[in-house]
Amino acid sequence: MYRKLADKVGAAGFLVVVPDFLYGDPADFTNPEFNLEGWLALHTLEKGYEDAKLVIQALKSKGLSAIGAAGFCWGALVVAKVAVSEDIQAAVLLHPGYITVEEISQVKVPMAILGAEIDQSFPPELVKQYEEILSTKCKVDSFGKVYPGVAHGWTMRYNEEDEFSVKSAEEAHEDMLNWFTKYVK
Repeated sequence: MYRKLADKVGAAGFLVVVPDFLYGDPADFTNPEFNLEGWLALHTLEKGYEDAKLVIQALKSKGLSAIGAAGFCWGALVVAKVAVSEDIQAAVLLHPGYITVEEISQVKVPMAILGAEIDQSFPPELVKQYEEILSTKCKVDSFGKVYPGVAHGWTMRYNEEDEFSVKSAEEAHEDMLNWFTKYVK
């Protein structure tokens, strides 16, 4: 699914980079023996943030001056940390993991938060609360949206045979593209 979305964003005229900050070890919530705590110990946000800074530096060294970053679940936490700097021009968080009020309050770039109606990690109330924080405390443009009838992960892990799932994911992808078109292109 990531490749398909990357191709869609590239077709819209963006240079797309999809680094593997998990080094081939994605979280496997389908495995009943998956140890989230152990996985998080191996994949710290600090390491993800350091990796992201290296990618941004490499892009800037190639002459890119406008950079947007999108993150999904754990990756959204990394993007939120990057958005505290002014190294990027726009951020999109898609079904993020839990981000603190303090982290959101420090954001310095326009940010869209795309959340699921059914999400224990980042419930709809947080989407609304954090959009309010961004618009009042941070004074950056923000956009928050809760997609009805979908669960955490819906933008990447959806059934391609289910018309509703496909439509919901495509709507989120389009909202992400519109955000980047507004601030990066």
